[in-house]
Amino acid sequence: MRNTLFTFIGLGACLLGSVSTAQAQNIDWQKVDETLGRKPAVSDDVHRYGFPRSDLSVTLDGVTIKPALALGGWVAFKPGHGGAMVMGDLVLLETEINPVMAKMIANGLEITAIHNHLLRASPATFYMHVAGHGDPVKLAAAIHDALAESKTPLTVAAPASPPPAVDLDTAKLDQIIGSKGQVNGGVYQFNVKRRDPITQDGMPLTPVAPMGVAIGINFQPTGGGKAAITGDFVLTGNEVNLVILALRTHGIEVTALHSHMLDEQPRLFFMHFWANDDAVKLAEGLRAALDKTASTKS
Repeated sequence: MRNTLFTFIGLGACLLGSVSTAQAQNIDWQKVDETLGRKPAVSDDVHRYGFPRSDLSVTLDGVTIKPALALGGWVAFKPGHGGAMVMGDLVLLETEINPVMAKMIANGLEITAIHNHLLRASPATFYMHVAGHGDPVKLAAAIHDALAESKTPLTVAAPASPPPAVDLDTAKLDQIIGSKGQVNGGVYQFNVKRRDPITQDGMPLTPVAPMGVAIGINFQPTGGGKAAITGDFVLTGNEVNLVILALRTHGIEVTALHSHMLDEQPRLFFMHFWANDDAVKLAEGLRAALDKTASTKS
């Protein structure tokens, strides 16, 4: 009986994958790219478009925050339901929230969260999580029109210089976190998967990192082996206070706790954090917090 059950589960996953692949082939991704004015990072059937706030100069506790550390807005498209579902996290100034929201609502998109991720940042930044489903080109146009109500750069400028090197012992960080990090815009980034599958509207949110449901940990070097860290833990309710205690015990500030979505399964909470200290010491604190979660080691 057990083997039969897993056979049915496997067949179901294969059928879902076949449907998703067929839908992806029917989407005019070049038109989506043109509408959003940029190329995506493609992972399996997910097309993720970055909207970093490279126009902003944000400082926190004397650290000038690189876009890849905490200012990297994005939207991700995944084929499904006869078109595509879209999820995103847009970085906005306080004065931009209502104009962008009004345009999103007018174009049929849902607002699923608005909140801070950081404390004491100047200027203060806010994060608008959005969702929708339908024709992907129309969704892209709605997102583009809404972002035009802000000062988010809608054209991609060529990089003026090579990205700065990450002056950290990244091999040691990989060993402690238990995952392989990647350099992005002078920031060393980790995406740590949870063991439990995550769905929304009956669709698996996979791959988890592009869909925004992996634990994100970012290190920005601040000199002398130190780093500013931020990101978000993706948690079930029973993990929240265990992780708060682990982070605070290791000198890492908890800066926000909230939801990002409305009807995901299981119910998830996102915990943001901040510290600027010895990078290895902070990695050990983050590892202690990861040990309180149902996360994976690669």
